[in-house]
Amino acid sequence: MWMQSCSGPGYIFGSISSVIKTSLNYNQKQISKLGVAKDLGGSIGLIAGTLSEILPLWSVSLVGALQNLMGYGSVWLIVTGKVPVFPLWAMCVLIFVGNNGETYFNTAALVSGLQNFPESTGPVVGILKGFTALSGAILSQIYTLINFPDQSSFIFMVAVGPTMVVIALMFIIRPVGGHKQVRPSDGSSFTLVYCVCLLLATYLMAIMILEDLVSMSHNLVTVFTLILFVLLLIPVGLSFREEPRDPAEEILLPRPEQHEVVSSEFKNEKPEEVDSLAVPEGQKRNALLQAELFRAAAEGAVRVKKRKGPRRGEDFTLTQALIRADFWLIMFSLLLGGGSGLTVIDDLGQMSQSLGYANPHIFVSMICIWNFLGRVAGGYVSEIFVKYAN
Repeated sequence: MWMQSCSGPGYIFGSISSVIKTSLNYNQKQISKLGVAKDLGGSIGLIAGTLSEILPLWSVSLVGALQNLMGYGSVWLIVTGKVPVFPLWAMCVLIFVGNNGETYFNTAALVSGLQNFPESTGPVVGILKGFTALSGAILSQIYTLINFPDQSSFIFMVAVGPTMVVIALMFIIRPVGGHKQVRPSDGSSFTLVYCVCLLLATYLMAIMILEDLVSMSHNLVTVFTLILFVLLLIPVGLSFREEPRDPAEEILLPRPEQHEVVSSEFKNEKPEEVDSLAVPEGQKRNALLQAELFRAAAEGAVRVKKRKGPRRGEDFTLTQALIRADFWLIMFSLLLGGGSGLTVIDDLGQMSQSLGYANPHIFVSMICIWNFLGRVAGGYVSEIFVKYAN
């Protein structure tokens, strides 16, 4: 959550596009091309995903941090006049490289999160992706504290801030074997995290509106920012509250690579009361039912279907995913539905300035907050749908 809370520089492009446009004398068409390069950089994650399969996750995070520093750091040097102005195509490459670092952050966080919480994929994805959007509002508040209204320094903070945080946390973001246990308190723990998320979003919305309506002193802005950091630290207290684990409360789960070879007919007819039994007795019943199935299959009484590839909810290779309709349905849904939101986010700064507002980052922060709420709610609701569907 900490890494994701600063890993969404692409969401504040609307705040920094105005200073790029003014400093480099770009027109709106050229700025739009930079926005397209930014969106492509944040969307192409094939390399990051491939590296996460063959390298430790800390190295994936490090690559993303270096890309973020190199891309946005170069843009800052150009905007401030410290290096000669690059051609438009080179600026597009820099923006692409800088925002592509976000895909490495997201990959490392999501891979470790899903491996550690395989029974709660909806909440994990919703919370982590939600914090990526919320990072725009968090970075804007820190910018308000440090260098407001020098907008060129905002680009410098986007280049250096996420890089420092990711490098500091990259050895913590890793699988820790959470798939081996599930506790009854996990549901309440996720509920508490959701409450913290809602509190954080509400607080950010309130102070953003207040800072826009009322002229505040630097000391008061400092107090608001410190409270923001305290809210970000609350989930750590929740995790310490859950430690140490009580072995009596843990329910052992099979490792992901252990799959039972059963027919689809048998799986559908498995008595529901097996899952409600105590763990040792339930395992014995499953083992006996498994043995009966194998014996019946050997005698020809039961026909066991051979599985062709993994089922829904299991791990797919890229080749297996490419031949499934589900993959292409998700692909076209994102392709056709995701562009409208990105267009508004990219051009929100220009739109607000055209209406006479001096601080476009206020509106950018608000859309980041609502984006965050939508993603968190989506993760929560999707988990409910999956449970009812099963």
